[in-house]
Amino acid sequence: MIAKPRPNHRVYLEALHRLTPEQRLLKAFELTDLSRAAFRDGLRHRFPQASDDELQRIYLERLELCHNRRS
Repeated sequence: MIAKPRPNHRVYLEALHRLTPEQRLLKAFELTDLSRAAFRDGLRHRFPQASDDELQRIYLERLELCHNRRS
């Protein structure tokens, strides 16, 4: 599989290296929040008639499936 060109990847990595550890951690939290919001928005789009409680249940069920667990 051929990777997509990333002309700004070096610039991105340099910007990350300039961040303090605290800033990197805050950025990780920000990206986590962003991905969770996108996931919830996708569920809302897929299940427009679901109540907030139903959406929360679906969200948690789907999130559980994302984790690799050894049973």
